Amino acid sequence: MKASDYIIDFIHEQGIDHVFGYIGGAITHLVDSMDKSTTVKYIQVYHEQTAALAAEGYAKNSGKTGVAMATSGPGATNLMTGIADAYFDSIPTVFITGQVNTYEFKYDKPIRQQGFQETDIVSIVQSITKYATIVSDPKKIRYELEKAFYMAKEGRPGPVVIDIPMDIQRTDIDPEKLEGFSPEKEGTQAEEVSEEAFQEIIALLKRSKRPIILAGGGIIRGKAEKELLQFAKNNHIPVVASLMGKGCFPENDDLFVGVIGAYGNRCANITLANADLLFALGSRMDTRQIGTLLKSFLRGGKIIHIDLDKNEIEYHRLEGRIKIRADVKIFLEKMNNHQDAKEAQEEWLSYMRKIREKYSQVKEVEKNCANKLPYEMIWLIDKNAKEDQIYCVDVGQNQMFAFQALQIRAGQKFFTSGGLAPMGCAVPFAVGASFSDEKKKNIVVITGDGGLHISVQALMLISQYDLPIKVVVLNNYALGMITQFQDLYFDKKKVGTTKKGGYVVPNFKALARAYHLPYYRIDKKNLATYGEIVGKPGPCFIEVVIRGTTEVYPKLEVNNPIEDISPKLSREELKESMIIDPISTEAAF
Repeated sequence: MKASDYIIDFIHEQGIDHVFGYIGGAITHLVDSMDKSTTVKYIQVYHEQTAALAAEGYAKNSGKTGVAMATSGPGATNLMTGIADAYFDSIPTVFITGQVNTYEFKYDKPIRQQGFQETDIVSIVQSITKYATIVSDPKKIRYELEKAFYMAKEGRPGPVVIDIPMDIQRTDIDPEKLEGFSPEKEGTQAEEVSEEAFQEIIALLKRSKRPIILAGGGIIRGKAEKELLQFAKNNHIPVVASLMGKGCFPENDDLFVGVIGAYGNRCANITLANADLLFALGSRMDTRQIGTLLKSFLRGGKIIHIDLDKNEIEYHRLEGRIKIRADVKIFLEKMNNHQDAKEAQEEWLSYMRKIREKYSQVKEVEKNCANKLPYEMIWLIDKNAKEDQIYCVDVGQNQMFAFQALQIRAGQKFFTSGGLAPMGCAVPFAVGASFSDEKKKNIVVITGDGGLHISVQALMLISQYDLPIKVVVLNNYALGMITQFQDLYFDKKKVGTTKKGGYVVPNFKALARAYHLPYYRIDKKNLATYGEIVGKPGPCFIEVVIRGTTEVYPKLEVNNPIEDISPKLSREELKESMIIDPISTEAAF
């Protein structure tokens, strides 16, 4: 049996029916094998970065492992943005790269290159993969494939790279004689929570007057949404979400406060700051979530930090945590099964509701945003969303508008990038998610003019395969997130972010037509037409023209406590809104 045929059959056995890639000489054998396959379809994209990000979108939506392929040299290096994104956001993915023949590969020779397009991709990606290897022996094909797909999902998920030389791909092999992979017993799986630690947590919860849950991306990755809902409901605990945790808890539920962090809702940040007990579930609590002033965070309470990754637990700079390395789903199941329900802390719940109402995102925009159109558009998107709506959201101001203003309800999904945050991720995510969805649910992409610039070639896939994707481009003719940063710290000099500074936006109408997509233009005057447009079947391109400066508010500035978010409240109002004593920036140092 030809090795490349065996590889494709193996991918099928993992339940994977689509592979994304850009063909090149070093993977032609693999692509030919997919062409002959009746079970695995090859999706030829128009840039390897799209292939990598589409594989992520496939994994996010299906729960399976996403697979992307690229040829040696520039093909492999073009995958790296997606590889890094999958690593930082814990997405199970396998990337198969072609390589020059083994007899052309330089191995340990002190030369730069021996074969044409030869690049040691394994060495390059070591720091952004869970495992990376070159297969130089055809007898190791089964072993490395089994190990790759195991590693991608085992413990904290992430990307794996397998580099396969051309002569290995075309070799005849006997599948019955191939060596298999047996996982070691001591992997990165979580440890069981000790009874002593479990009882300590229960005691803390019982004594707590102001408990709160921070739901992170680990809830989604660990498929623990139902357990989280039960735990919060049983114990009447308010819930806030991180960027990667958005959507893991129904945001129309009375216990949901909002999203937190540098661009979180003011109501959620203030409520979190006043808690006396925090369950940080599947969240690494990075500074984009809790602020850079670590000593001020939850200064009036205790933190129970639960994460699958022991390194995130052990090496976090935040002190005073109760560290629990555990699978969040198993932990919540144990809490739900063995812990008596906590009585509602009515004073705390009443406070939370008052703060949520007083500092809602709607009121925040009314008070602080001169240009309200971006938020109005997001609210309109939310209003017209389907019960099973899938959102794929890009990076930039558009991401934060959506993060703050979309209300993700049960049955809906919110996909974006957190750790690496590459602009241009949304359309490829949507492509991958759509191919993984047998029901072909409608997907709404929310992107900006900047993000679309970077992923524009991926639009071809939407019309080519008639994917049910609506691409909404918030066009403010600027790289808005950076202009806001420049206004704050660089004397409003707009280098590289506006037309005057060297950044130009193309004719999106012509662009949409070039990619065979129906085009619609929305501005302040005809905003309401969105509902009619989005209700039409099939894909389309919607340009939302936004004139003038756009700003995301609220925004937590560097070296400020999480509750002291800008535009800042008066010191009197902040004090009135707090249960614990406010802390001044000066006093925190």
